[in-house]
Amino acid sequence: MNELPPINMELGNHFYLCLSALNSDVTPDDAQTLWQDISVRYGEPQRAYHTLSHIEQLLVQFESIKHHLTAPYIVVLALYYHDVIYDPTRVDNEQKSAEYAVGALSSYLRSEQCQDIYAFIMMTANHQVDESIDSVKYSDAAYLLDMDLSILGAPWSTYQQYAQAIRQEYAHVADDNYRDGRTAVLQGLLAHPKLYLTDYYYSQLEAQARDNIKRELISLAAL
Repeated sequence: MNELPPINMELGNHFYLCLSALNSDVTPDDAQTLWQDISVRYGEPQRAYHTLSHIEQLLVQFESIKHHLTAPYIVVLALYYHDVIYDPTRVDNEQKSAEYAVGALSSYLRSEQCQDIYAFIMMTANHQVDESIDSVKYSDAAYLLDMDLSILGAPWSTYQQYAQAIRQEYAHVADDNYRDGRTAVLQGLLAHPKLYLTDYYYSQLEAQARDNIKRELISLAAL
């Protein structure tokens, strides 16, 4: 039997711990079946950024802020599943991922827990917190969204690797069309009064993220 790569094994073990924290009846075999399916999907060939390395980076963020969360295990399961369906040619990846998460987890979690995971994943579509949720879940959602956008505030060299990986995922799009589409996305981000919703991320990453986005816009203009 082939050994799993270290990142896969580490994330798989963490996934089991998080799921079993919500349901002590979950067995290692149950979790392994769910995790193998997740890992296969994040290893699909159309992915360059939305891979297990992205999940690993998010979990590093999670460990730094989990003490701020009311329902940390719900948030972390939403992180695991938020890009489980990813096709760069489609616009409904978040909805498909949310539906997939509920289908996978409904045998192990309560209905309300599944609904929260669904709602959190759906918010990653536009990175805006659903104003209809209660204040406790609002805070958890804000941290989740800030974690997902934390790459924007990475050092420039890391951001460049991210931008190149996104371009690779959209290799099917011609340069001029990609330039126009990506420029619109980035300008939309800059138009937000705040990229980050929590004080924690705003204070640490906001300035660097805006600088990175502006530098990428300059690069795109040269295409």
